[in-house]
Amino acid sequence: SQEQETTIAQITSLASDPEVKAIIICQAVPGTSAAIDKIKEERDDILFIAGVPHEDPATISARADIVLETDNLTRGRTIVELAKELGAETFIHYSFPRHMSMELLAQRRDIMKQTCEELGIEFVELDAPDPTGDAGIPGAQQFMIEDVPRQVEKYGTNTAFFNTNCGMQEPLIKSVLETGAIYPEQCCPSPYHAYPGALGIEIPEDKAGDVSYMLEQIHAKIEEAGASGRFATWKVSANMAMIDAAVQYAIDYGNGQVDKFDKDHMIKILKEVTGDDELIVNELETNPNFLMFVATSEIF
Repeated sequence: SQEQETTIAQITSLASDPEVKAIIICQAVPGTSAAIDKIKEERDDILFIAGVPHEDPATISARADIVLETDNLTRGRTIVELAKELGAETFIHYSFPRHMSMELLAQRRDIMKQTCEELGIEFVELDAPDPTGDAGIPGAQQFMIEDVPRQVEKYGTNTAFFNTNCGMQEPLIKSVLETGAIYPEQCCPSPYHAYPGALGIEIPEDKAGDVSYMLEQIHAKIEEAGASGRFATWKVSANMAMIDAAVQYAIDYGNGQVDKFDKDHMIKILKEVTGDDELIVNELETNPNFLMFVATSEIF
């Protein structure tokens, strides 16, 4: 597709500079693996770190030196357990065929369903419009605004909502807040993902990147709305942590302090950049360089 061609062109152009010793791609959208293949024909000295891969694990793991992702399989369990802790009796999972064709997202959905059964929560799987479809992002967002109240009317306020798509998180948070339902975690957990926009939080320049300030602001807004104890996210930004850790690892690689793949070194850096000693890192079966992590949640 045109998008993949663009991705390949952008990544390969970076490698034409002999000074470039590491390339970090986050999110590693389709086209990333093809770009790495192309670069490796000319150069084998470049370190590749891929975050949030959209391609199959086996495909990207064979090409990138290190792959970083949130541990979607573990999150299948932890998100539902958190929803239960927040009072959920029903769990709604919104997605669409393009996302459900992604191996780990489909497996996560299955784990969510299984965990719901174990915890006595009703699991409801619903289709949302794909934002890359005809109606675009505005159409998908409008659907969320209209559909959440319908579902709350049907299942009650002790319903937890989850959506696999970034573009729909903001209207989802707004609608959940207005209806008094439950929101345990975004698709890509982070205090910065959709919460500021949905809650009308302005971030002054001197507070940019100040996570504790962001968490305080979200707490205040949720409390003001009378919804304390019904919303949560990770205490760190997952994607920002991946990029921070990848850059630090790349610097160490460039300085000759570490090889292309050193699992313990990457885990150490991830814990440092997140400031989270409780961070759990697992490797994907059969792909030891595919590292997946889960951070501690903050309940608002």
